[in-house]
Amino acid sequence: MKDAEQVSKESSAPSAVPQPVVAQLTRSAIFLVVTLSSGKENEATVQKLCGDLAALVRAVGFRDLEGKLSCVMAFGSDAWDRLFGTPKPKELHPFREVHGRHHAVSTPGDILFHIRSTRTDLCFELATQIMSRIRGAVSTADEVHGFNYFDDRDLIGFVDGTENPVDQGALNATIIGEEDTAFAGGSYVIVQKYLHDLTQWNELPVAEQEKIIGRTKLSDIELDDAVKPTSAHNALTTIIENGEQLEIVRDNMPFGDVGKGEFGTYFIGYARSPRRIEQMLENMFVGRPPGNYDRLLDFSRAVTGTLFFVPSATFLENVGTAEAAPSTVDPTAKEPEAEHESKSRLSLPDGSLGIGSLKKKAGYE
Repeated sequence: MKDAEQVSKESSAPSAVPQPVVAQLTRSAIFLVVTLSSGKENEATVQKLCGDLAALVRAVGFRDLEGKLSCVMAFGSDAWDRLFGTPKPKELHPFREVHGRHHAVSTPGDILFHIRSTRTDLCFELATQIMSRIRGAVSTADEVHGFNYFDDRDLIGFVDGTENPVDQGALNATIIGEEDTAFAGGSYVIVQKYLHDLTQWNELPVAEQEKIIGRTKLSDIELDDAVKPTSAHNALTTIIENGEQLEIVRDNMPFGDVGKGEFGTYFIGYARSPRRIEQMLENMFVGRPPGNYDRLLDFSRAVTGTLFFVPSATFLENVGTAEAAPSTVDPTAKEPEAEHESKSRLSLPDGSLGIGSLKKKAGYE
């Protein structure tokens, strides 16, 4: 198997097709994080899956073309070094812990599979097929099955995702362009699993909950700046740079285990630079200014934290054949067939966040 530099040099493809990082939010998702076992044979097994993934998604998704099955495959810093060598995405590094009033932990994770569909069974079947290909080559670090909760609400009762960018704005926020031409069409993703203390949270008066979140609970209207605390969740996760709001795309989903009394939110944020999400986490856990931290963290604890790079779909498909990973992006290229539908022909960015938001488009199916 050739490394990323050899793959890139031998490519004749003029453009890269991104993975479906901006796929429409669905009712079900599986977040699967695995660690790569030592040994060249295990690396070869994962590399083979890279080239086979698109066909595998098509095969499972063909059972229901309306199920909108998709899968994003992403790699941690150490796994990238082992699987692909150089060149390496410019901003790929291990997740950086944040120590403040609360702690954003860093946890193991070499490969992320973000599986989405309107149907839980399609997500489950694809996850099963993926693991059947790489079982023995990897160990599972974390697996979370997310679900849509009533009208797009988190288990704490607030709508999650109001401010997500859509269409061209989503592409501008997530897809790498000229800033790293060798990996144009790629993206970065940070995942964290948060566990909620719902007993304590539900003891708070609704008015206090609203001040912590920065929005009304029932109507989902943002509080006026005159009454919204500077420590509100949506205030601290709004990043302005040179007069421009820096956005990310989130697909957070609730999860839980009633028997264990475990209730939480799986945060997943895509961005063209991880610095956007890292600044949000700094604001949340340390505070802006320091000490003015996100009070939601008094009731919601981060138990995982990992940073991954999402190479283009073209890169993945070419890994097994040693064809080049393209360095430019075709603005009219279709998303991988696993989406089972053509997306609008949106031009990808040639240069360009809020953890409290999640929903990109209305219209669950």
